[in-house]
Amino acid sequence: MRVGVLGAGESGVGAALLAKHLKYEVFVSDSGQVSDRCRTELKEYEVPFEEGEHTFERLAQADVIVKSPGIPQHAGIVTQLRGAGKAIISEIEFAFRYCPGKVIAITGSNGKTTTTMLIHHLLTSAGVDAALCGNVGKSFARVVAGDPHDWYVVEVSSYQLEDMDTFQPDIAILLNITPDHLDRYGGDIQAYARTKWRIAERMNERQLFIYHRNAAAEFGLLQEVPVVAERLSVSPEQIISAAGVPDHLRGLHDLFNLLCATEAVKRVGLTAEQIAAGVQSFRKPPHRMQLVATVSGVQYVNDSKATNTDSVLYALLSVAGPVIWIAGGEDKGNDYSTLYDAVRGRVKVLICLGIDNRKLIEAFSSEVDEIMETTSMFEAVRVAASNALPGDTVLLSPACASFDLFVNYIDRGEQFIRAVHQLKEERET
Repeated sequence: MRVGVLGAGESGVGAALLAKHLKYEVFVSDSGQVSDRCRTELKEYEVPFEEGEHTFERLAQADVIVKSPGIPQHAGIVTQLRGAGKAIISEIEFAFRYCPGKVIAITGSNGKTTTTMLIHHLLTSAGVDAALCGNVGKSFARVVAGDPHDWYVVEVSSYQLEDMDTFQPDIAILLNITPDHLDRYGGDIQAYARTKWRIAERMNERQLFIYHRNAAAEFGLLQEVPVVAERLSVSPEQIISAAGVPDHLRGLHDLFNLLCATEAVKRVGLTAEQIAAGVQSFRKPPHRMQLVATVSGVQYVNDSKATNTDSVLYALLSVAGPVIWIAGGEDKGNDYSTLYDAVRGRVKVLICLGIDNRKLIEAFSSEVDEIMETTSMFEAVRVAASNALPGDTVLLSPACASFDLFVNYIDRGEQFIRAVHQLKEERET
């Protein structure tokens, strides 16, 4: 079989390596520049590739096209290939077709990385042979191309759920649906929600679908696309107590993620004792409500991964005491009115960190007494420190993408950490 791969990032390279592992002919095409790491790997495995263009004639020779998630459906080459009758599938779909083990798939607008890593940790700490992959770490296809595992714990984004034909996880989790990536879906949140729901639409009655009850009801998803899998609906209202839960998992969103993760691993066969032990030893990934340091009685919290308003809402509600809020960046069509109740009386200073802060300022000018503008993380942290009093929390929770001033949310979070550590060193010497 001949496989064409669109995109030469982690997903594309992973798909190419799986195709090579299966002894298929493969060709990788990227309209941009291939990174040094990916270029080196493609050459090492003798995978032919092109960059800076898509050659339709070469790709049209393939029996199947594997599309990387970052490439939109309306891209010219995708339209051309579809017009030529070519089958186009996602990297997740391609990997699933050759996956030797069982699959737990996790999606949602917020919390999917933490939940995916938590499930993987709970399983492996209990001695279950499980791999971590998908939208976190290594691509699903890359991991399938390696040594086989009993379980594959896969984080799946809405982009990755497009172009599915047979994807059928043994356990699927839909954590939530809130406005995000609406530019991809023409501003239609129903289309975005429908794409998230694809995680379960092909599951059978022996499989388990755990989903956020309120999200399913809000968008009428069960009525639109019935699911035959065993269904377990969960909601934040089911959280009764945080007794026995480590401090770093006591945020409202963390407790809900923990509820979903617990139900998933119970299905695998873990005991209550194994789950409790795993929860105690789990550490959240960075840039998610990460306490960086306490400086002069002020807590500095890095929540750089909060790129939409729902994430920020959870962050604000999880902080005790007055907040100096650092927000802003590349707006994704946010409706900031959903934050008004949480901001009012809680945020005493809003520090806008972005190139264009007009929408943020307009939204909160009547909700926050003081709003300031900055254009670097170092400046934002210094301005926050000069306005903070003991007992306050400086919260970086942007509600926006990072691409106007930073490489990505990780770069943004790491710059915050460095700036805070520098401030702490200066204050304590």
